[in-house]
Amino acid sequence: MDNYLFTSESVTEGHPDKVCDAISDAILDNLIAQDPNSRVACETLATTGLVVVSGEVTTNGFVEVERIVKETLLEIGYNNEAYGMNGEQVKVISSLDAQSREISQGVDEGAGLHDEQGAGDQGLMFGFACNDTQELMPLPIHLSHRLTERLAKLRKDGTMPWIRPDGKSQVTVEYNSSGPIRVTQTVIATQHDDMLAEKGSEAQEHDFVETEVIRQVIKPILEEDGIAFDNSFIVNGTGRFVFGGPAADTGLTGRKIIVDTYGGFAPHGGGSFSGKDPSKVDRSAAYMARYIAKNIVAAELAEKCEIQFSYSIGVAEPISFYVKTFGTGKLDDAALTRAARELFPLKPAGIIQLLDLKKPRYRATSAYGHFGRTGENFTWEKTDKVDDLHNLI
Repeated sequence: MDNYLFTSESVTEGHPDKVCDAISDAILDNLIAQDPNSRVACETLATTGLVVVSGEVTTNGFVEVERIVKETLLEIGYNNEAYGMNGEQVKVISSLDAQSREISQGVDEGAGLHDEQGAGDQGLMFGFACNDTQELMPLPIHLSHRLTERLAKLRKDGTMPWIRPDGKSQVTVEYNSSGPIRVTQTVIATQHDDMLAEKGSEAQEHDFVETEVIRQVIKPILEEDGIAFDNSFIVNGTGRFVFGGPAADTGLTGRKIIVDTYGGFAPHGGGSFSGKDPSKVDRSAAYMARYIAKNIVAAELAEKCEIQFSYSIGVAEPISFYVKTFGTGKLDDAALTRAARELFPLKPAGIIQLLDLKKPRYRATSAYGHFGRTGENFTWEKTDKVDDLHNLI
């Protein structure tokens, strides 16, 4: 195949959509901490001076929605109206209702048409892994996340105190038949303080922002990764980015599903993650799909691997399941599919148990991707089935 370019983007935790993901997952964590069997489908909207939380919940716990909203906003860095929201002053509207009884009985073991715990909804989910990076993630989304993480880190530790919470990154990578060759373009948009009085003009303000972002954010990440890169950078392409946050752009939960997963490098079933408890296979089966794909690549049984699940609401057994390795597998895809079916639990209850998903761990997933992460909470990132795969095959 001829060389081609592939681009992925990420957004900071202060991007309005990610603010909403964080609030939804913070509420989920709070309820699961009180009642591990909580059923939660929590959606958040954030706009000028207002956060609206809605959804369906079945729980023995009690959540102080306004407190969690305000704490989450302040933790992200929204403590000043000039930034686009002030967590101490924001108005919060909460409308959390009980989950539909017809849905609940399909998920509760022994309560519905089938005896086993069924899927919380119909749908399809994908997982993916490849050997682009040590984390077995596609390189464009990996670098995009690391850039937005660094923007937040340098803002919060005071290294670049003039950065504000809202921001984006975008990375373009050139590939050939062997994999990634180099980064051809890096884009950063970062909200920043109004520095006109200090810098004298918009042009001089932009020159300062551009120089510092390239020096302290972009180059350290690209150099650390070790891949070749072109000195082709775009920083704040409009020239200025002072007005941002939810006041400039209304945020919604679940509107960054490609950022959350593989940056467009793999298919997406369309279901979002944040605010959903693990009975929702949109989340839990997508995590299991990543876990299976990552273990197959880590076992060097393929250079890249895609997994698909599909489910019917109330039914435990997947409607379909496959392993696809794009011609890179050491075994054919049918053999790997059979092996994965034998080794990995594919029903919702088994997935939840193996990945230990009924514990608070979701707020940390709400920014910088659900995959390619480290830490004990990211159980789906473990590669502890490599030996089992080798023994089975």
